[in-house]
Amino acid sequence: MFRKVRLSFLCICSIIICILIFSFIDQYSRANFNQELVRNPHNPISITQEPSSSQRKYADEVFPEQRNRVHDSVIIPDFEILVLVSSDHNQFSSLDVGDNIYCLFQNNSTSPAKSTGVLPSSGSKIFKCSIPENLRDLKSIHPPILRTSPEDYSLSSPDESLEKKVFSWNTSLCYDSFSNEEDLILFVKGVNKNPLAINKSSSEFKCLFTNGINNSTTVITSVTSSSQEVFRCLHPTETEILGLGDEKIRVSLQVKDWVVPSVAYYTPPARNLVRPEKKLLCASTMVYNVSQFLREWVVYHSKLGIDKFIFYDNGSEDGLQNVVNGLGGDYNVDIEVIFWPWPKTQEAGFSHSAIRSRDSCTWMMYTDVDEYVFSPKWVNSLEPSSDMLTSLLPSNISSLPFQKIGQVQIFCYEFGPSDQKVHPVEGVTQGYTCRRRILNRHKSIVLLDAIDTSLHNVIHHFELKDGFHDRKVSSRDAVVNHYKYQAWSEFQAKFKRRVSAYVVDWTDPVNPISKDRTPGLGFEPVEPNDWGKRFCEVQDTGLKMLTQKWFGLVSSEGHKMVWQDAKVHTW
Repeated sequence: MFRKVRLSFLCICSIIICILIFSFIDQYSRANFNQELVRNPHNPISITQEPSSSQRKYADEVFPEQRNRVHDSVIIPDFEILVLVSSDHNQFSSLDVGDNIYCLFQNNSTSPAKSTGVLPSSGSKIFKCSIPENLRDLKSIHPPILRTSPEDYSLSSPDESLEKKVFSWNTSLCYDSFSNEEDLILFVKGVNKNPLAINKSSSEFKCLFTNGINNSTTVITSVTSSSQEVFRCLHPTETEILGLGDEKIRVSLQVKDWVVPSVAYYTPPARNLVRPEKKLLCASTMVYNVSQFLREWVVYHSKLGIDKFIFYDNGSEDGLQNVVNGLGGDYNVDIEVIFWPWPKTQEAGFSHSAIRSRDSCTWMMYTDVDEYVFSPKWVNSLEPSSDMLTSLLPSNISSLPFQKIGQVQIFCYEFGPSDQKVHPVEGVTQGYTCRRRILNRHKSIVLLDAIDTSLHNVIHHFELKDGFHDRKVSSRDAVVNHYKYQAWSEFQAKFKRRVSAYVVDWTDPVNPISKDRTPGLGFEPVEPNDWGKRFCEVQDTGLKMLTQKWFGLVSSEGHKMVWQDAKVHTW
């Protein structure tokens, strides 16, 4: 009996000793791993190892003018990859849309690289490439190399690669930043994942600033706000910035002992800038391949009082800039295009717009390009007036007792296909005249100085600072005509792409009763037999008749609207 007890005692002691040893090893490994993460916050998958001789040779041959320079690459949905080229890379930063550029992948496969835009935060030029089919099943894809010919260089071995893996948009990532005088706004996906849940406390985070490629120096600052994909960080001091050296400064988010991978860079705020005179009312929206709708929307709202349009280009491939240039030349419309390539980040883009435009715009209208503000009170006006939209704003933001109006909410009527088979040549206001009966969600015009410091927003509606309140506009005064369900050829294209981070794609079989879904359509982009007749409960020609009076022309070719011809207008 005594021997059995002693044996049991020895077994227990052995187990305890083993547990202590393994615990010590685990803590030691974690400590080293965390230190490595701080040194290498841009490495998304594994600890960066010293590059091998073949890797050095590869980098030297491909980038002879900038040894070991590695561009950031991000895999996005639909088997595409974004290559971010630094503005100081002379060979590729000067290349443009008309140049022949190719992505060279690890197995010698190539695909054309499209120049899509320049990031305002870092000046990096973005090239987009399709991932070759013979690479799409691999677990590890290395950053592609940009070449000016598909045949001017090939890897001598399929194993040759650069020292880090490509970033994935499906994981957590710091993807953009904006500096103002007060702080740095960092945009991070995958940390605060649910807009309806309580956002993680800012005290759980730190901002890490590292010097470019070598990451030999790190500066840490506090995070003052955490909401959705927006994190606000304190600036490093001037001394700390000087200590980071002349390399580009990468900024990342530290979550306890983990550092979120990052393609975002830090630019200290410019000082002593001469600020332009503030516009009273601007409009900001995110656009993707909407060029054929843009002229009508801009011409209409510019004549009603929008002083400036700010478009966040989500990777358009339909000649957006040509349309913008035409509008500026033909109608003298003030339009700014901000390149914003990040998928499903509408809310973050609106936050960026709100903080970036605070010094140049007083009020901002947030509507999409298929949404038109309309007031029944305008029907007797012979022509549009620049005070029509501003008349919806409070004349004095403190006009109500003990409160200030910081946001005006205008409710929407949703229009259906109205028997249209293709996009109406005279425009959406002329072709779609049948709508649902009930008013739906609202869109907003917001006082930028009244927006909460968190920049939190959902469905075109911002959270306001304490003391500011919303004002709902009666449908007798104004509504938004939302041309939501258009001809099937147009709606099908919209079906494939949702821009909100918190709205599921239509093909995802979840939340079938959500207001964001098309009633009765299901999860596949298959045209119902009665599509042209759907959502038709009320015939509404109010805006059609009004725009015909304001913008209609009689020419040798018959009746047409001014936005149909870039060179035909009456102002």
